[in-house]
Amino acid sequence: MIHPADVREWRNRDVVDTESHKIGVLEAVYVDTTTDEPAMATVRTGLPSRRRLVFVPLDDATAGPDYLRTGYVRKLVKQAPSFGTDDVLPAEQEEAIFKHYGLPYEPGAAGERQLARR
Repeated sequence: MIHPADVREWRNRDVVDTESHKIGVLEAVYVDTTTDEPAMATVRTGLPSRRRLVFVPLDDATAGPDYLRTGYVRKLVKQAPSFGTDDVLPAEQEEAIFKHYGLPYEPGAAGERQLARR
C-alpha cells in the first residue's frame, strides 16, 4: 500500500516495471482530486536531449528502498501520452492517459480535473 505521507520521498527514485526493467526516474506524483490519494506518477524518460514525461498509474505500485515498482510493463508505460519536461499536462489530455491504461476517467461534477500534482 502506498501512503500519501511517503510521496515527497519518492522523487528521483528509479521507476521499474513488473519485471524490474527501468522505465525512468520519478518526477512527480499526482493525486486523485476526489480522494487526495496518490493516483499517478510522471516518469522522466528518454535521452538527455529528448527527455519527456509519461504518466503511470500507482494503483499496483510498491515502493522499495531506491525504486518504485509499477504494476505495468515498460512498453505500455513508454507508449503512454507524454509531454515535455517543462510543460504542464493540458486538461484536455488528462482523459487520454486514463484510457491508455484502460482506467475509468471521472472528472468532477463541474468538469474539474481528476488529477492534481503534489
